Amino acid sequence: MVKIKILYVEDEPFLGKIVKESLESRQFEVRMVADGKDVMAAFTETKPDIAVLDVMLPNKDGYAIAKEIRQINASVPLIFVTAKTQTDDLIKGFEVGGNDYLRKPFSMEELIVRINNLLQLTQKQKTAPKENITIGKFEFAPQRYELRKDQNIRKLSHREAVLLQILAENQNNNIDRKTILMRVWGDDSFFNSRNLDVYVTKLREYLREDSSIAIITIKGIGYRFVVG
Repeated sequence: MVKIKILYVEDEPFLGKIVKESLESRQFEVRMVADGKDVMAAFTETKPDIAVLDVMLPNKDGYAIAKEIRQINASVPLIFVTAKTQTDDLIKGFEVGGNDYLRKPFSMEELIVRINNLLQLTQKQKTAPKENITIGKFEFAPQRYELRKDQNIRKLSHREAVLLQILAENQNNNIDRKTILMRVWGDDSFFNSRNLDVYVTKLREYLREDSSIAIITIKGIGYRFVVG
């Protein structure tokens, strides 16, 4: 059986050892790195299926590492792990290409659920239809995580692309909030519900150049994606 490869970046030796051994006991193959400056070399060599990044690291933080990873790989799932609790930190993680965010202290069960959910979402994205989708004046390429208008191309994160695809599939229809949460995150927890609000705000900003497009919040239900 081919094992799932995880790049795990953590500078706390005790925590790192526990998490690495726990993941390995569940049949994951884990490459652990403790210093930010060594991560990209390990990423290139390992070619992981998913990366779990601590934010606070020596020499280079997790946000800077995520930016570099996204320059060479737009689709590998990235999970940030951090003791930071500010909403601004959460938003920054998503802006640099993160797919999920786990606060310390965390349980191994929660980390594994999030890893498996992201891997499932990535696999679904790979096997989804590859046709581009026209959204008003934009052309959306789900497989390449690209939103194009004229000659301008915006690279989307994995979850931004999944959310936009859900909206595009349901143009001019109401979309239940729980349905979105289950498809994008795999659960409808309060934390992920807040994440959804952040993602919707980002997509509204990306699409604002076309005034015929609107993501309308339907109180008590979810959203309506209006085009035209």
